[in-house]
Amino acid sequence: MTAPNRNTLWAETLVSELAAAGVDAVCLAPGSRSTPLTVAFVAHDGIRTFSHLDERSAAFFALGRARVTGTPTPVVCTSGTATANFHPAVLEADESRVPLLLLTADRPPELHDSGANQTTDQEQLYGDAVRWYRTLAEPEPEPRKLRSLRVTAARAVVEATGTPPGPVHLNVPFRKPLEPTPVEGDVPGIRACSRHRDN
Repeated sequence: MTAPNRNTLWAETLVSELAAAGVDAVCLAPGSRSTPLTVAFVAHDGIRTFSHLDERSAAFFALGRARVTGTPTPVVCTSGTATANFHPAVLEADESRVPLLLLTADRPPELHDSGANQTTDQEQLYGDAVRWYRTLAEPEPEPRKLRSLRVTAARAVVEATGTPPGPVHLNVPFRKPLEPTPVEGDVPGIRACSRHRDN
């Protein structure tokens, strides 16, 4: 599989693995930094998308759906203060043992701690209320890194639905371009989304 740039490839790989792990729906909140994830989820035929204007309501919708289905409905938001609006649902999911998968887009490391607007520290943002947490590596069109991404995505679903079930947080950094804009040489003809490819 090819993609116009590494962000698109990374997001498509992540979404594909989540679908393979049983995810069939997602809640999307608006924002720029999460564009690669939003585009990948919308493009995936096996995943139903729910759009919400507010992160808090998106997270509680995902929580309610997971309570009914037993399967986590990922909830996606942009970077910055948007991520804090997931926190009430995270606490509820923890206390009530409901699977919840939080995908927070983030800025790359060089834009952290810069004093700029919306540079919220998202590392371990939800503390010990989550069953498992990872900040993903920055997108790279390299087979070993893509395999690692797939393992992380699959584990996130396992951890969310484990004993006891509860919230899991994946923090996902992206550099620009965030749109599926072609970047010459960014993805050099790699076959990345074959789940069983070993080289």
